[in-house]
Amino acid sequence: MKMDRRQEKDVEAARRSAMAALAAAPADALKRLCDEAGLPGDAQLLRGPETGLVTVRGRIGGGGAPFNFGEATVTRATVRLTTGEVGHSYALGRDREKARLSAIADALWQDPVRRSEIEEKIIEPLRVAQREADARKRAETAATRVDFFTLVRGED
Repeated sequence: MKMDRRQEKDVEAARRSAMAALAAAPADALKRLCDEAGLPGDAQLLRGPETGLVTVRGRIGGGGAPFNFGEATVTRATVRLTTGEVGHSYALGRDREKARLSAIADALWQDPVRRSEIEEKIIEPLRVAQREADARKRAETAATRVDFFTLVRGED
């Protein structure tokens, strides 16, 4: 069945979201979820996992001209499943196993038959954990908040 352009965009956005969850996941959580889900480990490595550097760019004042801020270490991997799907991953740091597992999860996600299983068993638990970590960080930050106020005396 051929998808129209709108459906293609929706699938592309969903895949982008899934890949973001995989990239942000702690390696130990991703490995645990992949083991529990029974992800196949027999994917053919097409590229990597290999580690390199990327340039990180910033902006002065949030809206100024971009400048090269520094470099970050990134590990990438590309795999092909026996069914033909090709998965890619990029992850900050040097964890080769995380990059390989993320690429396998991406390849499995592309199979419409397995997509809901991967979403349910891997992607959604990672999103929930990330939301909980964000909530904890917001609570810790809010606890240190200082409210400044001006005391108005009865004078004009």
